[in-house]
Amino acid sequence: MIDANMTKRMEEATRLTRAGKLHEAMAILRGAMPDGKNETREEDAPDKPYRKGNTFEGSWQVVDEEMTASKPDSGSRRTDEPRAQTDSFSAAGPANQASTWGVPGSDIGVPSAWRDKWLKFRGALTQTERAQPESAQPAHARGATEEALPGTFTAGRFTNQVGTRDYKLYIPSGHNGQPLPLIVMLHGCTQNPDDFAAGTNMNRLAEEQLCCVLYPAQPMTANSSKCWNWFKAEDQQREGGEPAILAGMTRQIIDTHGLDASRVYVAGLSAGGAMATTLAMTYPDLFAAVGVHSGLPHGVAQSLPDALGAMQGGTGPLGGSGAERTSGWASLVPAIIFHGDRDTTVHPSNADRIAAQYAAARKGSETASEREGNAGVTVERGQVANGHAYTRTTHHDAKGEPRLEQWRIQGAGHAWSGGSAQGSYTDPKGPDATREMLRFFYLHQQGQRSAS
Repeated sequence: MIDANMTKRMEEATRLTRAGKLHEAMAILRGAMPDGKNETREEDAPDKPYRKGNTFEGSWQVVDEEMTASKPDSGSRRTDEPRAQTDSFSAAGPANQASTWGVPGSDIGVPSAWRDKWLKFRGALTQTERAQPESAQPAHARGATEEALPGTFTAGRFTNQVGTRDYKLYIPSGHNGQPLPLIVMLHGCTQNPDDFAAGTNMNRLAEEQLCCVLYPAQPMTANSSKCWNWFKAEDQQREGGEPAILAGMTRQIIDTHGLDASRVYVAGLSAGGAMATTLAMTYPDLFAAVGVHSGLPHGVAQSLPDALGAMQGGTGPLGGSGAERTSGWASLVPAIIFHGDRDTTVHPSNADRIAAQYAAARKGSETASEREGNAGVTVERGQVANGHAYTRTTHHDAKGEPRLEQWRIQGAGHAWSGGSAQGSYTDPKGPDATREMLRFFYLHQQGQRSAS
């Protein structure tokens, strides 16, 4: 249970961080009084590096002295996680780690209830959320790569007036200059493009169904756990922040490779799913459809307490109240949403909130005759052979075409449904989110939204 004083301290720490007073914010998060009576250790001094190890700025390739592929520690930590992600929460752990949310020192002396929430979102899944046993997980999942495919998977870098991000791009062997569709894939926290490609199997399906796949990379210089900053106000707007970088990168890839600008799609997992829906809200003229897996709605958080509250399924600094929170945003972009009903990292109620942002836009745009002819909503229940059961709810437009699909997967946690064990945060028990997203995407292209 978190008391009111703790909530106030967290809000004050957020305010100080925004004001650039990082050392004061660190003291608040430790429970120190503003008079600064607590002793400051040498490694916490503001002129010291915030993280050990060597980080190549602007690149998704990171060499970190704290990363390990050793044997699991009593089954409580994935072998491919940096040791600091667990040890930094202990009393003797490193004191100079930055938090998932970019608040310096928030791993230090933070009350256990808050630490648990950070730990989950950083990627240390609880035992009940594991999609497969530790022995089945790859030793180096964070740097995983798929077995060789006949297409090309190359690295690049994009820079505009807002910032720079590296990326990887898969071009199928069947590309001979024709205008193919483009899928933009946004990884989750602690992941990278290779890991995400391996876990989702998107490149394999791209080779099969002829499309290109772009994997932007979030560096640790932008977020210490490589999360997309979906919860920051400056990264929730058109022509600003991370959305502007990602949209600019997408447009450059389209122009450089002669791709079909009317068939551009975006999908993501967790923090990447939240940023995917942000792109659908802020760039509906660029993306023809969006896929959100285990993500959050757009615009419901503008601070650390907001983010944690939204992740827990409620409002306010801690959430958990079950109350709806709307951001006022809506989009006509067709959407397909996946969420496991046992996700304890991002509460499953967020899937309903995401869907509401798209459904509200459709209802507002329909004419009376369209509403009368609307095929409505269908609900389908199914079971993957030797896998998870699921419920798929589909909202149709006046022509009977699916405009919104919501998949609720029974027994699944915070992991990509139907993914490969070659990547992190995957659940091979299905259904196959990658294949279903591509099916849904290919039903839509720019210029077809008048019937929605």
